Amino acid sequence: MSTAASPTPQIIGVLNITTDSFSDGGKYLAPEAALRHAKKLVADGADILDIGAASSHPDATPVSASEEITRLQAVWQELQKLSVPLSVDSFQPEVQRWALAQGADWLNDINGFAHMPIYETLANSTARLVIMHAIQGQGIAQRQAPPPDIWDAINRFFDNRLTTLAAAGIDNTRCVLDPGMGFFLGNKTETSLEVLRHIDRLGARFGLPVSVGVSRKSFLRTIANCTLEEADAISLAAELYATQKGVAYIRTHNPRALHQS
Repeated sequence: MSTAASPTPQIIGVLNITTDSFSDGGKYLAPEAALRHAKKLVADGADILDIGAASSHPDATPVSASEEITRLQAVWQELQKLSVPLSVDSFQPEVQRWALAQGADWLNDINGFAHMPIYETLANSTARLVIMHAIQGQGIAQRQAPPPDIWDAINRFFDNRLTTLAAAGIDNTRCVLDPGMGFFLGNKTETSLEVLRHIDRLGARFGLPVSVGVSRKSFLRTIANCTLEEADAISLAAELYATQKGVAYIRTHNPRALHQS
């Protein structure tokens, strides 16, 4: 696949049906609210909807796989009527299996598909796979120091994971790479800036499309010295920078701003 810069990346709209997502926890937990917001995301320019039923920031409360599925079931059929690809954001294999059985077009895993027993199921599907790198390895983000060389860690992770997936019969052309951002890279603002600054390295090395999610992240709020409510401007600036660096997919809370830019 080409990794040349494109002025029109695909926009992945974030739909959090959670109690405690850092940006909008609780706002869209009720099915009616979730569906209203999903329609707005699509109207505002989202090409894909990424539905998360559990938060992954360092202070998130753990959610069981059964609860994630219950939350997803409450909205799934109505979301399918919106006629956009649906992605399920979960690292729990039981949730991933449920999503594939329901016809999910994408799976987005913050642990980069660390659970090998699900590989046979993945190989038998056609879903696109967003493989995210995270320094914590498994589970939600943690407040921990980044590795000494973040790019070495990222490259070694994807070298290993893509090789393992391919050996299990999962074609790499189905894969989208996400380097992780914010606490998924460590507790230092500079680390996320380093990865964003050279984000084009990832696509160039692996020849696969790259997705990035910087929307409203704390490292951007630190740079801009702004509140969460004020973070969309700095988020858009970072998203446009990533676009110019050749990122193929932008995961965002505010598709409208990016779509109109």
